[in-house]
Amino acid sequence: MPTVFRHGPYSFQFYAGDRGERPHVHVKKDRQELKLWLAPVELARNRNRGFSEVEANRIRRLTERNQARLLREWNEFFAN
Repeated sequence: MPTVFRHGPYSFQFYAGDRGERPHVHVKKDRQELKLWLAPVELARNRNRGFSEVEANRIRRLTERNQARLLREWNEFFAN
């Protein structure tokens, strides 16, 4: 599971087993994790013990600002 980038306490990652799904990113901080679809950016899942609504919205906005980069990285990672 490669880390695409980090921003503050957040780690943005892809899971190799997610090849068949539409583009998305997993965002982790400690034991918290959420999944965001990338086109359009929207919440797919906020796991139990997940982020508060305020923090999840902050992460969504950060993902929107980096959407092009994340989509490019997704396509490069799953191109093989």
